[in-house]
Amino acid sequence: MRYVFLWRQRYSVAPTRTITHPKVSGLHFLNAMASEIKPQSTNYENLRILAEYCNVNSILKQIGLRWKMQLLYCISQGVYQFSKLKKVFPTISDQVLGKRIAELHEEGLIEKYEVDGTVPQQVRYSVTKKGHELIEIILALNHWGNRWR
Repeated sequence: MRYVFLWRQRYSVAPTRTITHPKVSGLHFLNAMASEIKPQSTNYENLRILAEYCNVNSILKQIGLRWKMQLLYCISQGVYQFSKLKKVFPTISDQVLGKRIAELHEEGLIEKYEVDGTVPQQVRYSVTKKGHELIEIILALNHWGNRWR
């Protein structure tokens, strides 16, 4: 099987489950800041004004968190269990993987359901209509980026 992800990242899963992991590239500038912004700073005021007049920046910050869109895309391609996602992304910690999946679920981008008759109980994920619409936008943005690079 071969999974091709956004931002030219490729992860190949051979039948022996050997995984090659390339250098991660992409939207690093969208990651959350390391420290809290002070309310009296000009940076805080600038961000407030931007958020008031245009919500694109907050949307980019929300979807730009590391691994988030790659996980959404991967789930849309049929990798629907935590353990399988972990095999595709071996360098992501269980804590971060769980957090990103929870964020995707809370935002209504994926659905979580339990498989009946399995011991232990299996949890699977599927992409919602809202998630599919976002994937289309991200793929178009990716195409634009590749074209004008």
